[in-house]
Amino acid sequence: ATIAASAQVRTELAGRSLSGYPSFEFVRSFNVDESVEVAVDPSRFPVIAGVTADIYVVPTRNLWLVGALLVDAGAGAETFAFSGAGIAANRVVVVAPGELSGDAGTNVGVGYDVVIDLDQDGTLDADDLLDNSFGEAGLYLVKDLTTSGPLAVTEGNYSVTGTTAGFDEERVWYPSDIAQMGRLPVVIIGHGNGHSYTWYNYLQIHLASHGYIVMSHENNTGPGVFSASTTTLEHTDAFLGQLGTILGGVLDGHVDSDRITWIGHSRGGEGIAIAYDRIFDGAWTPVNYDLDDLVLLSSIAPTDFLAIGSTNPHDVTYHLLYGAADGDVCGCPSLELAWSFNLLERATGCRQSTYVHGADHNDFNCCGFNDFDGPAGTEIGRTEAQQVAKATYLALIEHHVDGGIASKDYLWRQWESFKPIGVASTTTVVSELRDAPSSGKFVIDDYQTNPATDVSSSGGRVLVRVNGLLEGLMIEDDNVFTWSVSDPFNGSTRNRSSDFEDGAVFDVDGAGGGEGLFWAIPGSQRDFSGFEYLSFRAAQGTRHPLTTARLQDEHWSVALIDGNRNQVRIDFSVYGGGVEEPYQRTGSGSGAGWQNEFETIRIRLTDFTTDRPDLDLTNIRRVGFLFNAAAGGPAMGRILVDDLELTTD
Repeated sequence: ATIAASAQVRTELAGRSLSGYPSFEFVRSFNVDESVEVAVDPSRFPVIAGVTADIYVVPTRNLWLVGALLVDAGAGAETFAFSGAGIAANRVVVVAPGELSGDAGTNVGVGYDVVIDLDQDGTLDADDLLDNSFGEAGLYLVKDLTTSGPLAVTEGNYSVTGTTAGFDEERVWYPSDIAQMGRLPVVIIGHGNGHSYTWYNYLQIHLASHGYIVMSHENNTGPGVFSASTTTLEHTDAFLGQLGTILGGVLDGHVDSDRITWIGHSRGGEGIAIAYDRIFDGAWTPVNYDLDDLVLLSSIAPTDFLAIGSTNPHDVTYHLLYGAADGDVCGCPSLELAWSFNLLERATGCRQSTYVHGADHNDFNCCGFNDFDGPAGTEIGRTEAQQVAKATYLALIEHHVDGGIASKDYLWRQWESFKPIGVASTTTVVSELRDAPSSGKFVIDDYQTNPATDVSSSGGRVLVRVNGLLEGLMIEDDNVFTWSVSDPFNGSTRNRSSDFEDGAVFDVDGAGGGEGLFWAIPGSQRDFSGFEYLSFRAAQGTRHPLTTARLQDEHWSVALIDGNRNQVRIDFSVYGGGVEEPYQRTGSGSGAGWQNEFETIRIRLTDFTTDRPDLDLTNIRRVGFLFNAAAGGPAMGRILVDDLELTTD
């Protein structure tokens, strides 16, 4: 047999139909309770026009060889007559809900490949279309991330030495059959002030059942967040250094100290950022681990007492989990130490956030008092909030610690169209994801350099056709959420005055016919063909008259314009959802609406070429946002944008 040539080139085939252009979204992950479709654009693959072919969904392979026998994993190959009439006429369901297994054991998803057998001979030929690339399946079917994993788990409680006096207790959950396992990643949890290390069983059990060792420790939060950072540093060292005696040595030889995750709640959530900063600055030197062993940090509703000088996650992969109805670390405009998003904005590596409407501060532990502070009828309760937390942490750790591919979609795709099975359809979650600079992305505009509004961070000209565009530090300035023209970034509780994360804000009022923003791309960066997505984040300005007049998801068209003036635009609401309206919490001034909720929007670049082979992705001269109603825009709104970039995944 010989290695397939053209069939080994990645060709996206699996996805889901859309109600408007580009008519189909190619995606990698599907919940097992949804159908999988296949589509082919005949303008990209004219060979399919007029061909009746068999479509196979098969277990994924790392290497496909010409002549490989094709055996469908489900009810049998789907036979379909392709036409030349465009992608909408060439869509077909190939997997029914529940037809194939998504049970990957301790992993998140089961990988499958798609083969379009053009000559219907039941084998892979070099001309057949294959959705697969080396190391990545064409698609993944994913189980319910909120359900327990396949492993039985065991709890252990014990004391360690070498920690702050009176704070030496730890609780660990681990797979019961650990003696038969290798070295497993470790997750370490630090609680908040007035909380207990025994309050996170729900999360420890969930992660342990999927193959992780999860330790929670007593945290010295009373004196403040700095002492909380000390106990996290000490307990991590003590745990790793005393494995030979902890619980009779049952964990010895089974802890992968090169893959450590820190999770902290409230003061403990700020404490882990301070602890990382102390190692980063050389102010603390661990004995049994080092900075590179800390793969992931996640803060649940963290405080920000010490600001950027000490509370800084730097370039570590960082995540924020936060409830919009938090009555403790409230995000109140007059209390900067309760602005959790400050920590996210300081993270310079890969960063992501999970913002949960209707969840309060103690919903993410078992036993804290109910401090819900939101509109009546929006409280989701502890059980539902913990469903979100279990799914989020499993996806987050599986992706960043284990390198799982199937789980990344849960970190950025909008929940209106893709969410874990076990989370209620009525629960609203707003997600941000920004990949690390080391990922190979290209930043078109992040507002960190070139402060003139008509010049982008990448040096290209910006054509401004919106009202009142301002660039600046995203900070709430007058201590109330009441709208005021003197506080243009009203609701942006994301930076203190010592911080650095700038963004842009503007109005779309419907008065003009062609409101928009257009970024010229520097000549050396016009080849978009090596990137996967156009990505940006956006928010609605809370309590602004243009926001309150609509109170709905905002959306607009995004356009690519090539060197031959070919223009293709996509209204991103077609993917399901848009830029969420602010959670309608009251207080801290007049009106309703809480902090500005940034949400990541990503559009696959090849979507712009669907049925449009004339668009040249190797020579894109401009990227545009079109806000007028004729282009699918909101006609009116108070909009914030940031981090317009091209990503490699």
